[in-house]
Amino acid sequence: MSVRAPQSDDSSPRFRDTVRRLPAPVWILGFGMLVVRIGNFLPVFMVLYLTSRDIPPAAAGLVLGGAGLGNVLGNTVGGYLADRLGRRWTIVLSMLATAGPTAAIPMSDSLPVLITLAFLAGTASQVYRPASAALLMDATTTTQQRLAAFAVHRFAMNVGAAAGGVLGGFLATVSYLALFVGNAVACLLFAAIAAVLLRDVPRAAPDDREPDPGAGAPQPSYRRALADRRLRRFLVMTLIAEFVYIQSTVGLPLHVDAHHLSAADFGLLMGLNGVLVLLLELPITGMVSRRVPGYVLALSNVLTGAGLALTGLAGGMGWLAATVLLWTLGEMLYASMASAYLSDLAPPTMGGRYQGLYGAAITAGTGVGPIIGGAVYALNEWALWAVCAAGGLVSAWLCLPGREDRGLSGREGSTGLA
Repeated sequence: MSVRAPQSDDSSPRFRDTVRRLPAPVWILGFGMLVVRIGNFLPVFMVLYLTSRDIPPAAAGLVLGGAGLGNVLGNTVGGYLADRLGRRWTIVLSMLATAGPTAAIPMSDSLPVLITLAFLAGTASQVYRPASAALLMDATTTTQQRLAAFAVHRFAMNVGAAAGGVLGGFLATVSYLALFVGNAVACLLFAAIAAVLLRDVPRAAPDDREPDPGAGAPQPSYRRALADRRLRRFLVMTLIAEFVYIQSTVGLPLHVDAHHLSAADFGLLMGLNGVLVLLLELPITGMVSRRVPGYVLALSNVLTGAGLALTGLAGGMGWLAATVLLWTLGEMLYASMASAYLSDLAPPTMGGRYQGLYGAAITAGTGVGPIIGGAVYALNEWALWAVCAAGGLVSAWLCLPGREDRGLSGREGSTGLA
């Protein structure tokens, strides 16, 4: 199975025209994503809620660990259900199953119950992700269209997260019960949007893809998905890239504190990241929409690793802002391109499983990143920045085409990650 590079001839539509012509399921899913992200308070405010209950840090770590473990499991379960049950009903099931344990968290005083509820909410809240990505994949037919669809999806997520942070901060000052119930309501609204407005889209198999399995063909499975060498390489790249990126929430705040800057200063740096992503990610995605995905992803990982590694040399807000600009550019180049590349890689019958493994790699990288990053920083700050630089280079190398692809590049157009 080969994956063709995006076509760059003049007959290809402009990116903005591709965005305007995206099919209805993309916009419906984007609206649902906007709603649920506005109400997605649990990941952001869970630590503040636990500390407000005078729960010791070690016990709070167990609750957060339960949620993190659930995140990894939820993606793999969601990938299976997306292929077996269908995209639409997997999204509905995920949101309905998330609402109950999320609303119940502030009603419990027992640590074991809190850990269990966090695990259930963490699992259920991730089940929809592979289904959503697979639905975007099903609803689009060209690489540029998929890239545009994932870019719109990301834009809705980012707008929702920005609005949700403000709304969540207000609700937290009123009542944590209102905060978590509001999260549950947002999940129910997304479930209703998916049930009423969304429909599964049969995905046609292009000429260079596998046809749907017949009676004697191998059935879809995670084992079959992991037999794909390109997918394995992509997952390793994702794990390393996410580990490096999450240091923006671990190493950066520790560095800010070590240089006697305030929490407000750190907030300004993260705010700069958010503003840049909201304003520039869609245009930048359009600029690289006709480039070879492997090379774009390689550049993005180099920029992210370099930006975070250079944090160690920055002592003032001006230089720190420059490093944020660098790794934010890497983030913007990476996010939609990675999802679109994976969609091109996946066979028609295993889109959910490919996306589920991708989601599991993301949550694993962001889950172990704070633990290992914090431990490395405590040992030696420069060791962490060296790890970021090395991780950026290794993940970039994993994106480049292998020898087999270089041999075929003249005939098929390599995308890298082979």
